[in-house]
Amino acid sequence: MAASTSRWSARVTRESRALALEPGVFTKPTPREVALSLRCSADESTARKSEPYRSAMSMLTFYINRAGKSLPKERLRVLQRAKDELRALYGKPAQGRRRRGDGRKKDARTSTKRQT
Repeated sequence: MAASTSRWSARVTRESRALALEPGVFTKPTPREVALSLRCSADESTARKSEPYRSAMSMLTFYINRAGKSLPKERLRVLQRAKDELRALYGKPAQGRRRRGDGRKKDARTSTKRQT
């Protein structure tokens, strides 16, 4: 058995009873395809414990958190964007997160240093 398949997190991804995932769902080339596959799995599942959106987002987040360190940056970027696609598919508001290096200048009023 390969190292990646012997971990409990790999087993959860393969054998989750909450969602019957399409094989290779997390290797799909576009964020939209990943999100559509997760939505289909979540909508069709009768074993999930919460609403379809939460189940799909939980599985995606679980995979990112467990495989994230070993994923190439481009693959991680696709999966992070799949979260936004999933939100859009379910009509949920986009996350208002601010990323480092976004080009915005810090407001002088919110600065922690005292101006003298």
